[in-house]
Amino acid sequence: MIEPAAMQDGMTRAPERPQGPLRRCIVTGELRPKAELLRFVVGPGDMVVPDIKGVLPGRGLWLLPRRSIIEKACKRQLFARAARAPVSVPEDLPVQVAQLLRRRCLDLIGLAKRAGQAVSGFEQVRPWLASGQARVLLAAADGAADGRRRLKALGTALQPELPLIEVFSSAELGAALGRDTVVHAALSDGGLAASVIVEAARLAGVLAGD
Repeated sequence: MIEPAAMQDGMTRAPERPQGPLRRCIVTGELRPKAELLRFVVGPGDMVVPDIKGVLPGRGLWLLPRRSIIEKACKRQLFARAARAPVSVPEDLPVQVAQLLRRRCLDLIGLAKRAGQAVSGFEQVRPWLASGQARVLLAAADGAADGRRRLKALGTALQPELPLIEVFSSAELGAALGRDTVVHAALSDGGLAASVIVEAARLAGVLAGD
């Protein structure tokens, strides 16, 4: 979904591709690991429902995480074809997906904070980079451009392959990390950081389109 040197908006220096069971996008026919795709199911009232966490019952209908792909699936009635039954599709499905992915990412960042696996503020992030403790960097999308450049430069110098996520506002990061606003933050190694990287990559894809 994300390749080095060809990053989507909001993600820089992507991690290695997720591994695991493969699923096929119902629009493009591409086989990808489940973590790289979006899962949908047919819920009550035969309504197509995004299954961001991949836990809802029912047959999975899989799409690449791109707004244009979701729109094509809706316009061409590919959900009904894949489900082999009539279904209803919300008009705002791409917006729903983006909102759910955003909420999922911010919830995971909040969990990392409560687990002691997150720091915020440039001066707190710096020693984590120097020691190799940082697993992923976060920079507010509405932060000053020179501040984001400083963080990128420091990350490149100390941990060149570290992912940098820039899709959340300073207010969103602040709410997740227990402060009014946050411009720079880092997460340490562990399952939460890995999950944030995966979910943020899917969100960046939906926000960027093709």
